[in-house]
Amino acid sequence: MKTIVTTAGRTNEEYIEKAKKTASELCIAYVTRQKKSVQKMQQEQNAHVLVVSKERLELYKYGSSAPFFFHPNSAAFRMKRLLNGEQDLFLEAVGLAKGDRFLDTTAGLCSDSLIAAYAVGDKGVVDACEKDQMIAYVVGQGLQTYETEIADLQKSMRRIYLIKQDAVDYLKSVDSGSYDVVYIDPMFEEVIVESSNFQSLREAGVHESLSDEWVEEAKRVARKRVVLKAHFRSSLFEKFGFQQQTRLTSKFHYGIIKK
Repeated sequence: MKTIVTTAGRTNEEYIEKAKKTASELCIAYVTRQKKSVQKMQQEQNAHVLVVSKERLELYKYGSSAPFFFHPNSAAFRMKRLLNGEQDLFLEAVGLAKGDRFLDTTAGLCSDSLIAAYAVGDKGVVDACEKDQMIAYVVGQGLQTYETEIADLQKSMRRIYLIKQDAVDYLKSVDSGSYDVVYIDPMFEEVIVESSNFQSLREAGVHESLSDEWVEEAKRVARKRVVLKAHFRSSLFEKFGFQQQTRLTSKFHYGIIKK
C-alpha cells in the first residue's frame, strides 16, 4: 500500500514546505490536509499517512489511529542508570568495548543501538538495519533531530547509522568479521513490553521470523559474538544454538554464540 505525506491539522507555510520536501525525498505524493482527519485521508487516498508537524514525524498505518513516531523510549532511563554507575543487562550480554563495531539487525526504535553507541564511544561504529522504508525514515530523522537534556544520549543518537535494507540481505553483502558483535531482537515473536509506541511499531513494522540463514550469516559477519534477545520461554535459543543467559526476574533473556 502506498504512503502519502501531509501536515498537521494546524500548520503554516514552513511546515507545508517541509512536508513537500519530505514527500520529494521519499518520492511519494504530498496531499494538502484541508482540515480532514487522518482516518478520512487514509480512506480517501487508500494509503498510509505520514504527518509532518512541528514536534515530529508521525506515521499512521492504514486503519490505525495510533501513530508511530521516534522517541528514545526505554533508552532514556537506561542511559540515566548507566551514568549513575548501574549495570545494563544488554551491555553485559553484548560485551562491547570502546571502538567496537556493532550491528543491530532489528533496529525498530533503536533503543538498544542507542545504548550500544554509548558503549563503543566516538571511535566505535553502530549500524542498524530496518527493512520498512517509512519506519527507517521516521527513525532516521528522529535520531538526527531529537533534542534531549541528556548529552550522552543525544550524542549516541547522532552516532547511529540506519541501513534501509533487509537484515539478511545486508549481512550477505558484507565481509566476514565486519563487525565485532551482531545483535538480533525478533521483538514480534511475543510481546514483552507494552507501550503505545511499541504497539504502533508492532502494527507498522515488518514482521520477520528468525531463520537458519539469518543466524549463519550473523555468525559469519560477527568477529566476537552473536547475541539474541527473546522471551524467556522462547524456543529460539535452543533451536539456533544460543547459550541462554537465565535471569529469574526477567521476562526476556539474552542468548550468546561466542566466536
